[in-house]
Amino acid sequence: METFGLEKLGMHNLKSVHRNLPPAVLTEEAVKRGEGIISETGALFVNTGKFTGRASKDKFIVDTPAVHDKICWGNVNRPISKQKFDVLKEKLTAYLQNTDIFIFDGFAGADPASTKKFRIVNEYASQNLFMHDLLIRPTESQLEKFGEPDFTIIAAPSFMCDPLTDGVHSEAAIIIDYEAKMVLIAGTQYSGEIKKAVFAIMNYLMPQEDILPMHCSANMDPKTKETAIFFGLSGTGKTTLSADPERILIGDDEHGWSDTGVFNFEGGCYAKCIHLNPENEPEIYHAIRFGSLVENVVIDPITRKPDYDDNSLSENTRVGYPIEFIPNVAIPGIGGIPKVIIFLAADSFGVLPPISRLDKNAAMYHFVTGFTSKVAGTEQGITEPVPTFSTLFGEPFMPLHPDVYAHMLGEKIEKYNTKVYLVNTGWTGGSYGTGNRMKLSYTRAMITAALNGELDTAAYKHDAVFNLDVPQHCSHVPERIMNPRDTWKDKNAYDRTAKKLAKMFYENFMEKYPTMPKEIINAGPGGELTVKEDTYFNENCARAM
Repeated sequence: METFGLEKLGMHNLKSVHRNLPPAVLTEEAVKRGEGIISETGALFVNTGKFTGRASKDKFIVDTPAVHDKICWGNVNRPISKQKFDVLKEKLTAYLQNTDIFIFDGFAGADPASTKKFRIVNEYASQNLFMHDLLIRPTESQLEKFGEPDFTIIAAPSFMCDPLTDGVHSEAAIIIDYEAKMVLIAGTQYSGEIKKAVFAIMNYLMPQEDILPMHCSANMDPKTKETAIFFGLSGTGKTTLSADPERILIGDDEHGWSDTGVFNFEGGCYAKCIHLNPENEPEIYHAIRFGSLVENVVIDPITRKPDYDDNSLSENTRVGYPIEFIPNVAIPGIGGIPKVIIFLAADSFGVLPPISRLDKNAAMYHFVTGFTSKVAGTEQGITEPVPTFSTLFGEPFMPLHPDVYAHMLGEKIEKYNTKVYLVNTGWTGGSYGTGNRMKLSYTRAMITAALNGELDTAAYKHDAVFNLDVPQHCSHVPERIMNPRDTWKDKNAYDRTAKKLAKMFYENFMEKYPTMPKEIINAGPGGELTVKEDTYFNENCARAM
């Protein structure tokens, strides 16, 4: 039996080893092994069990002298010893003896100059199908010449860690050893952990090649090839808004920005399915077909019809599919220098303007701040929107110090005169529970106006509380929507809530980034005020109203 060098990983006495099986065989294997069922459209539907989102507290980085000074250690990047990693690896590989193993050898990085080789070693056929969909698939010739991978990821969902002896948080663990070029993922069947491990690795490697890695989607105009990128955390609309039928999709989640342009890290998409329907999101809806993998969507066991409105398994229902399943995609996933950057924030307070224009300093402020609301299901324990500040719109996946990424973005905005906008895809007319989520059609219209130049000549009003410039008119959007205060019935409640959020912005920034240049600090809410001067801050915001 060909083992494809798995012995080097300490994997012996395996029952069978399969490498780069086609989707048909992987789907068949997954069904045969009881991992999932096939829907009426031919997609594979699986239930990931306890973990239906990322287990953020179970992620670790091996702390070695070679990487110690590079990593931004803290609550996100938690250290674990090399000894603990090696012992756990031995236990996990021993556990996999006499089992079927599925390998996928593929690439991350559509730009040949920066492509990295990944070997994904799976216990489950369904997760191997997922990575077949999400990574860039090699040709037969490329597979023959694949050689040694740059990084290896071993995923064993049924192996349960012991927190007392393994030095981890729970039965699940996601551990990256950058020096050994290896990742262990145990105790969770949520496939997003594998995908995000690849992203965290690329975020570590790319700055060494003077490439800015970004948690963003990207698309471009089919005629002019002008490129736009969309930053945002899960649930803010990156995938939905970038899958625009009028534009060519480059990628939906992870990209690099080099001196020649933007390139996709992936070969597929990972989209949310909750409340999915063919009218609002036809591209994603029709991508759920044979070859795709759907997680935690309730499906009728007889008719095999999915119910995308049923959240009984999770709010974080997902589908992974090859990017070719979407019409109008760029193959390979390469675009030009971005002309427009969109920062997406799902504001659960309902007070941020639906779209604002940012200059360079304001762009740096909001990039570092990364405000949004964690929406239900994207992480364990999140059941309703929770306001959060996630550095660089992707803090869980950024191992280096924020200054590294922020400095690179600032240089590129200035060098290429890229336009930047902050877009609120969250609530309007009130906070979560009172107001309503911003209509997708309105958000699409505002982004279209930003891309086609309409907002370049629009009249703007300065929002003094948030220190933002807000366009007062946008085609196909009611004018009262443009100023959030106009959408609230209780204006006093809006004023109080806006000042509350503005203060949160300021305190977060001054706590995390007090040494940032003065011009960047002053580009956000609060200006030069100190966190301790609460009364002065509130009076300043009150005068601004």
